[in-house]
Amino acid sequence: MRMLVWLGVASVVVAMRPGLWPIAIRQARAFTRARWYLNAPYLPIPDLDYLRFRMETVYGTADALPPSKDLLEYLRWCRTQRRLWV
Repeated sequence: MRMLVWLGVASVVVAMRPGLWPIAIRQARAFTRARWYLNAPYLPIPDLDYLRFRMETVYGTADALPPSKDLLEYLRWCRTQRRLWV
């Protein structure tokens, strides 16, 4: 449940930075569960097991909630990598 609250906060943080919207949408789509519309809660949210795994690999505990600055830095990194790729 805490992860869902964090996703809401993260959405607000990103919403205040229009320059990151395109890459945030792209990354959100990449993290969204396949066929999300077939399972409750019927929302296009990331697989929570995958997010817990990522939090454990980055922060050392599956219960970690990353600071907003880490999310913003990640999105900027993704944007930079995408520009280098194309």
